[in-house]
Amino acid sequence: MKKTISKSETAPNPEPLSIQSGRLTQATWLTSPNFNARPEETDISTIVIHNISLPPDEFEKTDASGLHYVKAFFTNTLDWEAHPYFKTIEGMEVSAHLFIERSGEVTQLVNFEDRAWHAGRSSYLGNPECNDYSIGIELEGSDYQPFTEQQYTALSNVIAAIYQAYPKTRRHLTGHSDIAPGRKTDPGDFFEWDKLRDLVSQITA
Repeated sequence: MKKTISKSETAPNPEPLSIQSGRLTQATWLTSPNFNARPEETDISTIVIHNISLPPDEFEKTDASGLHYVKAFFTNTLDWEAHPYFKTIEGMEVSAHLFIERSGEVTQLVNFEDRAWHAGRSSYLGNPECNDYSIGIELEGSDYQPFTEQQYTALSNVIAAIYQAYPKTRRHLTGHSDIAPGRKTDPGDFFEWDKLRDLVSQITA
């Protein structure tokens, strides 16, 4: 009799994340219209960590079609009437290269080679306009709640892949609050930078 082999017996170990032609492997792709070209001869040299939740401090909320509110916001399809808070951001056109949900699911919205609209007016180590040379990663979260273990795991693997594809980003990992002080506070005091760096070091060692 032929043995029935379960999926768990045949499934290979997860492959390390990699980046090909500006896209992260093993990430869901959802196109945002909110991007443009980076300035010519601009190297990708910085990674910026953000947090976002819609409505604020509420997680895993979706619209009538089942699309995550944050993804709807980044793709200009958010129903501004669905929640009173949404009226305060109506018409805003923003994006990030990546969005990492509480579950650790990673969605890419903008090709890394393009400029996502995530940082706004900003400066890093004296270099203005961080959107020009940075990769923006949004974590589903807020300044007032811890992030999940799944998010730290996903984020550390993502960063390791970015370091491999864009070596100039090594040692240039920062938060939105650092590049726009006084204007932005994310990823917030609950974000564990030391933990993240330790996880990345374990992967890249």
